[in-house]
Amino acid sequence: MDRLWTPWRLGYVTEASSVMPGCIFCEALARGEDEPLLIHRGARAFVILNKFPYNNGHLMVVPNAHVGRLAQLDAVGLGEIMTLTQASERALTAIYRPHGFNMGLNLGKPAGAGVLDHLHLHVVPRWDGDTNFMSVVGETRVLPEELPQTAARLRDAFQQLGI
Repeated sequence: MDRLWTPWRLGYVTEASSVMPGCIFCEALARGEDEPLLIHRGARAFVILNKFPYNNGHLMVVPNAHVGRLAQLDAVGLGEIMTLTQASERALTAIYRPHGFNMGLNLGKPAGAGVLDHLHLHVVPRWDGDTNFMSVVGETRVLPEELPQTAARLRDAFQQLGI
C-alpha cells in the first residue's frame, strides 16, 4: 500500500478549533446571505463551501443546531441532512462531472474533526487522477477555480434542483 503524507495539515487538524473562538458554522449561519460561502439554507440544515477545500466543489452539509453527534439530532434534522447531501451530489455532478465522491463525518478530535462540537458532513467530488505532485512535494493545493465562482455556480445548481 502506498502512503502519501501531508504533514502541513497537522497544525490545522489539531489546532484549528482551539485557535478560533466561537463556532465557524454558527457564525456563518448567523451571517446568512452575507456569508459568501453559503450555498443553500434549509429549515434544519445548510450547505456551505469548505474554505480550505480538498478539491473544487468541496461542500459541507451542516445542521443548524450546534450539535457534535448524530445521536443528538432528531429524525427530521437527519432527513434534511441526507436530502441536502443528495442535492449536493446532484449539483456537483451537473457542474463538475466528477468520477466519484468522498462523503463522510469526522466526529471528535481523534477522528480528525477540524471543528469540534458542530458536526458536518463533507461532500468531496473526486476525479480519476485528481491527486497530483503539487500537494505532495510543493505543499500547495492546486484548485482551478476560485471559491466565489464555485459558490455562484453551485447556488444556481441548487436553485435548478428546486431545493
